[in-house]
Amino acid sequence: MENQEYLNQISAQSVPQKKSSKGLGGILSSKMMIFIGVGVGLFILLAIIGAVLGSGKGSTQKNVTQLKLHADSIVSVIGTYQPNVKSSNLRSSSASLKSVLSNTSVKLDGYMATKYGKSDSKSDKNLAEQAKTEEDALLAELFEAKINGILDRIYAHKMAYEITKVMNEESQVYNSTSDDTLKEIVTESYNSLENLYNEFNDFSETK
Repeated sequence: MENQEYLNQISAQSVPQKKSSKGLGGILSSKMMIFIGVGVGLFILLAIIGAVLGSGKGSTQKNVTQLKLHADSIVSVIGTYQPNVKSSNLRSSSASLKSVLSNTSVKLDGYMATKYGKSDSKSDKNLAEQAKTEEDALLAELFEAKINGILDRIYAHKMAYEITKVMNEESQVYNSTSDDTLKEIVTESYNSLENLYNEFNDFSETK
């Protein structure tokens, strides 16, 4: 009996005691993890904000460059095919469109020189190549229309389409900048193009 009690006593003493997970060390560890988590979260947030702001500036310059290249392309196409247009009303609308886009291009050129230290929009090789490709495609379509005797109709349709594209590009520029000067440039152009759009879109050879 005495031996049994002795064995029971040894057995009780040998059972490992569970350590409490609480205590000063646990509390400090928990707070440290929270601080680390908050710090990482703030770092990620600041990185995202910086990336957004940086990309916003870059996209504005890209949008302005794309708009100017497009305007210049249309002006060039008008210079090539306007003399071949038969309708006097369509020629008049075409001359007005050329004037608006030329004026917009000049203002954008001055803005880019002041804002970015350069005014040569063709320095962006990729955008310049894209603009040239689109201009060549438009010239080819108008050439085919000319030899088929339907230049006026196709010319009016294509100019209406190009106007909508330019207006969309101007909206992108407006929405990507907080610069009042740039907003004024594209707003003035947009309003003028909005009035001209109907003249091309509603064109009929029977009028």
